[in-house]
Parts: sequence; C-alpha cells; structure tokens
Amino acid sequence: MNKKWHLIKRVSPAIGLLSLLCLSLPSAMAFSLQDVAQQAKVLSEKPYVKPQSHLPNEYKNLSYADYQKIYFNYDKNYWKNDNLMFMLQFYHQGSYFDTPVKINEIINNKVSPIQYSADYFDTRAINQQEPKDSQLGFAGFKVQFPINQSKKRDDEIFSALGASYFRVVGKGQVYGLSARALAIDTGLMSGEEFPHFSEFWLEKPKAKQKYLVIYALLDSPRVTGAYKFILRPNNEMVIDVESQLYFRDGIEKLGIAPLTSMFLYGKNQPAITPNYRPAIHDSNGLSILTTDNRWIWRPLNNPQKLSFSNFNLDNPKGFGLIQRDDGFSDYQDLDDRYDLRPSAWIEALSPWGKGHVELIEIPTPDETNDNIVSFWVPEKHYGKGDQFSIKYRLHFMLNEAGRYPANIAYAKETLYSLGDVKQANLVRKLDGSVSYVIDFVGKDLALIPKDKSVKPFINISDNGEVVGSKVIYNPVTKGWRVILRFKVKDAAKATEIYVSLLSNDGKDKLLSETWNAQYPAK
Repeated sequence: MNKKWHLIKRVSPAIGLLSLLCLSLPSAMAFSLQDVAQQAKVLSEKPYVKPQSHLPNEYKNLSYADYQKIYFNYDKNYWKNDNLMFMLQFYHQGSYFDTPVKINEIINNKVSPIQYSADYFDTRAINQQEPKDSQLGFAGFKVQFPINQSKKRDDEIFSALGASYFRVVGKGQVYGLSARALAIDTGLMSGEEFPHFSEFWLEKPKAKQKYLVIYALLDSPRVTGAYKFILRPNNEMVIDVESQLYFRDGIEKLGIAPLTSMFLYGKNQPAITPNYRPAIHDSNGLSILTTDNRWIWRPLNNPQKLSFSNFNLDNPKGFGLIQRDDGFSDYQDLDDRYDLRPSAWIEALSPWGKGHVELIEIPTPDETNDNIVSFWVPEKHYGKGDQFSIKYRLHFMLNEAGRYPANIAYAKETLYSLGDVKQANLVRKLDGSVSYVIDFVGKDLALIPKDKSVKPFINISDNGEVVGSKVIYNPVTKGWRVILRFKVKDAAKATEIYVSLLSNDGKDKLLSETWNAQYPAK
C-alpha cells in the first residue's frame, strides 16, 4: 500500500470536512501595501495610459483664484458623525486639477469606493450649478484632526492635490513647503516627468485612534509605485513612508523623497527692491546628516541662473529643507506668516546606499513660484523591469533646533554684507570684498568661556580668495560669530565656501556643523 495514501485515508472525517470549509472561506487577510504593490507591478507590465479629462470647460478654464472659491460643505465632512478623531474633505476638479482620482475607504479590511456627489461642494461663488447626478470624480482630499484645540476637529493637517504632491502641517503651523512621492528627471534638458497618484485607500480609524493609514497607487510613463503613509499628528507632524517602485523604462535621474519650497530673498541674500519684509521664504537652508554624524548646512539662494548642487553620500541619515528663521521679526508679514511655516526633515528608516542629495535652485521674480527642489538620487540606475523599495520618516516641525545634539553648534544666522575695514578714524571703508557673518549657537558651545577662544576652519573654492576673517564671542547668543571677507575672481561663476568651528586647544575638535554657502554666479 502506498504509504502516503495510507496516511491520507487515516485522517478523521471531521478534520477533513473542516479543511474543506477553511479552503472555501474568503480570505480575511488585512489590506496591506502588498495589495497596492501587486496592482503597481501589473500596471508596470502594461503600456502607460495617460489619464483623460472629461471636465466641462466651465471648470477646466477656471483661474486658480476662482478654483479656490469652490468650497466643501462642512456638513458633509466624511466621518463627521462617526465619533472619530479624523475627518475628511474632498477637492473638486477644476483649473490645473482636471483629472479624477479614485478614493476608497477600508473598513474591517473591506474596500469600498467613496462615491462622488455634487452635494459635497458649494459652487455658487463661481456661478455654477452642477447636476445632482454628476459623476465628475474627486481631484484629491484633505485630512482634518484636532491638532490645535482638542474639541475642534476641523484643523486641516494633510492635503493631497495634484500629481504626487502633498502638504502637511502640525500644531501651530501653516502650509509652506510641499512634499512629493517621486521626482523624475527634474532639471534635465529632456524635461521633467510628473508621476501622479491615480488611486487612494484610507483605513477608517477606530474611535480615539490618533494615527491614520493611507495607501496610494502611483502611475507615470516610466514608473509605477505603491505607497503607504502613516500620519501621526502632534506638535511635530510625523509621516512614515514606505514605497515600492516598478519600472516600465529606464530613468536618468530618480529623485526619492522630493521636497519643493520657495526662497525669494533673506538675510543671506537681501531683496534688490526695498521691502518692509526682511525675508520672504518657505525655507532658507538645506540640512544634511551624514552616516558618520556630520552635519551640513547650505543656505538657499534665489540665483540669477539655474543652479545645481550635489552632496555625494553613502547611506545618509537624513536631509531636509529648513525654515531656520523662526521669529515674526524675521519676516514682519501678517498675511503669510512665514514664521509659522514648518521645516521638513526626512529621516532614513532603511539603508539608502550610495548616491547624492541634490539641490536645485531656480530663479524666481516673486514668491508665487516654488523655485527650490531637493531629493535623494541613488547612484544605481534603474531600467525596465527593475524594482526599488525604500522607507523613510517625514518630520514637519517648528522647533528646528531640537534636531541637533548638544555637542554640535549650528549656524543660527547667515548675514550678507559688502566687506569693509575699520580705519584709524573709526570710519568703515568698503574694500571691494563681500562678506558673510555667521552666528554659531549650541548648548555645549554656550558653555565655553568667552576667554577660551575657538577657531574657524575656512575653505573656499578656486574662484574665491579670502581677504580677512575673524571669530568673536557673541554675548547675546552665548555663541561665536565668524566674520568672513572674500573676493570673487570670475563673477560669472559660483563660489563655494565652507566654514566650521574648531576647538583652539590643540585638539581641533569639531564643534559645529559645516556651513557651506554658494555665492551665486551673476
């Protein structure tokens, strides 16, 4: 007798019946990133289909200002009557946002589409009456949570609208810079490709649950992707991001965890035209933390020419676009409140390998244009059929100084001036140089007695020449000020400058981040 057959025959009839029943029951597996990843993989094996717009011209031709006059009816807030911490609102299609996005709800692992209804929206301000049976579809959505007042649930904390862009705020913050899922060939002469989220899945939270899980399907001519976002609202807004990408074709420049911001002018690059506002920017610097715990600070510019800066790294711990100036007096702007716009810090949660953090600065004449882009570019190039996965954590915060350990000072201020020298009669005379004044502050730095000097380490690229420098104690900040004067050899070329503080005790211990400014070409 066949031994295997004999063993099967000896199984209890009851057990056999139970096995058959188990096989016939539907799977109760939880919805996960892999469900979206499977869709992305299948999609990547098919030709790209450009999303079609069926939006009537009366909505498609709206100016952006008029588009903003389409309001969501508060009484229709999704989950409003479910006694949850979170609520949802949706965006109407219109203006630039003229293609529909599918939005689904996950309840007990069951997926159901959130049906579009014209009743969600108030279009009276643009003199439009949408048919009750309209099936236009949503352009995106926003998430609300009681971030500022415990009983006020309609504070907006997250907005997903347009391509793969999303914006986030925490307690006491206002919208500033934007994040994106992916950047493709940004800044290349071939032109940028903008991936878009075509579908979302939102897990309906339980009562008193203080986090929200969102899944998204990304599509683009050369890549598809699955994304998982976990939103954790607090004083510092935190989003855990996990993604899996599938390539339809090769990409020359793959931008991971892109951030998009605006820098018009600031203390390191004052306004050309006099303005009562000392600065206008959503961010004023790029911050990087290397794998060996070295900190880099790069003040932003509004250049006259398109500018690229690359920071080659192996497994960086993080990078971000930072709003370091955080006081109202830094901006004097009551309308736009740049002092309340958050910094965005990206923390690597998995090894990123070799590559570089790229910074692109684009000339802009006004504050309406996002002219700053930064992202991680892997050294490896990906081609058709390849896959790529990554994990990181986004922090949106106002307390930027809290990122630094006590033993690392940071450049709190970067001030620009024409260089001068004090004469015997105490009158200052311009000497044809330009000057940066850098104020370093830090917890341990403040403990160094003012009679115990520190020294600067200064390096400048071949296009510049240092003509004078000094470091002096700043009793106001309990830190140290570096005053640097230099001359530029060729104004048509950019000049790189590096400054850091060292102990002056013979050990040359690094006391600060590396301040790396680029004096822009003209």
